[in-house]
Amino acid sequence: MTIAKQAQLRVGRKLEAATKWLAYAGGAVLVAMAVMTVVSIIGRALIPLGLRPLKGDFEMVEVGCAIAIFAFLPWCQIRRGHVTVDIFTSGLPERMKAFLGLVGDSLLAVASYVILWRLWLGFGEKFPYGGDGIRSFFGMGTKPFFVETTYELEIAIWIPYAACLLGALLFFLVSAYSAWRALNWVIEGREEMI
Repeated sequence: MTIAKQAQLRVGRKLEAATKWLAYAGGAVLVAMAVMTVVSIIGRALIPLGLRPLKGDFEMVEVGCAIAIFAFLPWCQIRRGHVTVDIFTSGLPERMKAFLGLVGDSLLAVASYVILWRLWLGFGEKFPYGGDGIRSFFGMGTKPFFVETTYELEIAIWIPYAACLLGALLFFLVSAYSAWRALNWVIEGREEMI
């Protein structure tokens, strides 16, 4: 007997839709970074003609890469797209494959929680707002003395942290869901991607 199979399927459909849209947003960020990089390189190449590179292009690539990575992690997890070594498991019975999937999904849920937790603490160190009581309640630590920014564009560091936190939170939720789904697969005796 599976554990709330219908609820698991409903939650899975909603999470899959959310992860898909977040992945689309991450793809848009990557496309924007690629276009910006091309424009900046052309500007560097044509300095003698009066053009110039874009100011802070490397900062935008740093920020964009971090945001894109966290945007893609939930989609990869819900679709079981992480790297696996199937050569060792291809000859195993279906229930054993499902059990190994449960172990992997459970470990990834723990790892995604640690990533979310540590990213939250880093965000708390960079976020310059909120009173001491509220910050203490949310475990954000003491307020920084000044707003940390990037060097050239002076983008407040807490802004990309917040964008990455959204992806990390969804990654954790999807990882916990994946463990639930994998447990049902173990009970059913086979893995069943929808």
